Amino acid sequence: MIEITRIEKEASTISGDLIKSLRAHFPELYMDEFEEKVESLIMVKKDYTEEYLIGQMVLAAIERVSAAEPEWTYAAAFLHLQQLYRSSSRSRAGVKPYTSFYECIRDLVHMNLYDPQLLNCYSEQEIRQLEAMIDPSNDRLFTYIGIRTLSDRYLTKTHDGKCFELPQERFMIIAMTLMMNEERDKRLSLIEEAYWALSNLYMTVATPTLANAGKSYGQLSSCFIDTVGDDLRSIFDSNTDVSTLSKNGGGIGIYLGKVRSRGSDIKGFKGVGSGVIPWMKQLNNTAVSVDQLGQRQGAIAVYLDVWHKDIQSFLDVRLNNGDERHRTHDLFTGVCVPDLFMEAVDERGDWHLFDPHEVRNVMGYSLEDFYDEHEGDGSFRARYRECVQNVDLTRKTVPAIDIFKRIMISQLETGTPFMFYRDTVNRHNPNSHKGMIYCSNLCTEIAQNMSPTYLEDESIVDGKIISTKQPGDFVVCNLASLSLAKAIGHNVLPRLVKIAVRLLDNVIELNKIPVLQAELTNKRYRGIGLGTFGWHHLLALKGLRWESDESVEYCDALYEEIAYHAIEASHSLAKEKGAYPYFKGSDWENGNFFSSRGYEGGRWDGLRKEVAQSGIRNGYLMAVAPNSSTSLIAGSTASIDPVFRHFYSEEKKDYKIPVTAPDLSDATRWYYKTAYHLDQHWSIRQNSRRQKHIDQGISFNFYVRNDIRAKELLDLHLDAWKSGLKTTYYVRSTSDTVIDECESCHS
Repeated sequence: MIEITRIEKEASTISGDLIKSLRAHFPELYMDEFEEKVESLIMVKKDYTEEYLIGQMVLAAIERVSAAEPEWTYAAAFLHLQQLYRSSSRSRAGVKPYTSFYECIRDLVHMNLYDPQLLNCYSEQEIRQLEAMIDPSNDRLFTYIGIRTLSDRYLTKTHDGKCFELPQERFMIIAMTLMMNEERDKRLSLIEEAYWALSNLYMTVATPTLANAGKSYGQLSSCFIDTVGDDLRSIFDSNTDVSTLSKNGGGIGIYLGKVRSRGSDIKGFKGVGSGVIPWMKQLNNTAVSVDQLGQRQGAIAVYLDVWHKDIQSFLDVRLNNGDERHRTHDLFTGVCVPDLFMEAVDERGDWHLFDPHEVRNVMGYSLEDFYDEHEGDGSFRARYRECVQNVDLTRKTVPAIDIFKRIMISQLETGTPFMFYRDTVNRHNPNSHKGMIYCSNLCTEIAQNMSPTYLEDESIVDGKIISTKQPGDFVVCNLASLSLAKAIGHNVLPRLVKIAVRLLDNVIELNKIPVLQAELTNKRYRGIGLGTFGWHHLLALKGLRWESDESVEYCDALYEEIAYHAIEASHSLAKEKGAYPYFKGSDWENGNFFSSRGYEGGRWDGLRKEVAQSGIRNGYLMAVAPNSSTSLIAGSTASIDPVFRHFYSEEKKDYKIPVTAPDLSDATRWYYKTAYHLDQHWSIRQNSRRQKHIDQGISFNFYVRNDIRAKELLDLHLDAWKSGLKTTYYVRSTSDTVIDECESCHS
């Protein structure tokens, strides 16, 4: 009995101290019932550890999180942090939290968890200086779902899973890693700026960067896009590249539009081609068998043109009925759509399906290599009509609306296919002088030049096999996102954009991509994707209704402001470090980028002239990713999306976490109209204005009821296309349970 009494006293002391701290930090919370719950837990269980006790206090706190009392999430986060501090202290020989940063780096390097470059590039004195910049009080900014997500998935643990690295150390390591190669005399000040932005949750970096920066494994870029050529070697080489990138945590977009259709000829033998579906089965197996760093299976999206003869079977590959031999449930799908098809849908006209291989042989060109340079006029429709009129070309003719019906059936059942409006994308491509954009990535926000890689020669030289390839443009996505609610609320937007652009540009230099053509493409275009999250959060704080002209106009003005500062920041980097290699002849140089968007007069004229004269560092600049995971860490709403509900539970593998809309109060509640109750045409209007200012794409979801009429969904798609959207992402219906996403793009 004496021993039990001692344990009870120790537990009472620990819980009492923590409750005292909670009362001091959260005076607005009513703590009496919580304290009674904790005391009852102590009385019921006698043989517990300190870790168990604090865990029970966390559970007692999150039980109190509700739409009426959302602040309890910060109390739960505070308690979870106490667990992290104690666990880290035990792993680090009993040192107090945030007092041994240099030793932390040294020990994790010795464990082969951190990259030795951290110690090679920075002196002990510099690391001690950086330790002094760490602000432990910023840990109090986390919600419970935020700190739980960060600690479970991103903080560095020992090989046996014990907590070692703490949240503010992760942010400092990211800053140190991404600023590693900056000039020595200004490096520490740049790190301090980057740490300030990350630790205050003003911005986030993409999942691969957040997880892998400073570590001895993994890579920093989010997604990749490959173009597959129409030959066996290209198909299998692409599969090898995909598996290599997937192993290192990258999501993949793949364009299969050049691959011949089912029934095509091979070496003159008629009707023997198997089409794209068998190759998709191969990719499906790769997605399942080569997972992302052991955390989740690979994430691959496959795109096909809507005029491809295999499009009808392609649209069925994720359905839950039909022949399983023709199903690829683990792939995501996207359709590449020209204006001409949408016009045929709108007018209920016919549509003709062709084999791209036969088009090349008969017509002497590849139909997919063209797009309409102007609305209603251009080289694609001219070439397409030539194909229609050529009697030597076989084709399948169907009502365009029938194909669109199959698109919508698949979307309502599976959420996909994604839509890629290829003419709009290519008309606004600032680097059209160097290539073509055939499709997007896994999350539909990246739009950069693409081309296949071909084997030119393979020979034996001195007993070695030497392969020579002509590298294509293998797209790389380097992502980060700004928290709109915080950036605007604290009036730090220009400062943040400048930090983010430099960080992302440095990712290009630091990242070692195991697929060499991707490494080359990354350096040629130096493409980055600066995005945003917290749009609905910002509207609620400003008291703006989603479905209002005021929100549409504000969206237009805000994203023009972001675009200006992003271009200015990249131009400043170009003056410091040089323009991207393909700048000459681009729309950045000739001014078309500015004139096509109406960026004229005032400050825009000056910036346009400066860019033409001194260049720009990054050939692609802005892209809005889904960032649903990292926006949770930052305590805001995802991307440009509306909230699902005011209060819900985030379901993990073995637990549920209550989550409320951010800054939920009597003042903001009325401006958080939830996703499935919003008129989606207002979302399209907002996104049309937003898209004008973003040189790449936007992960834009439709939220619809599962009983939506076909005409209503069709009207949404037609509205999106006519409004100039480049892509649409998932069709999320109320019948969906969980729609899997590529977490690489959650920036």
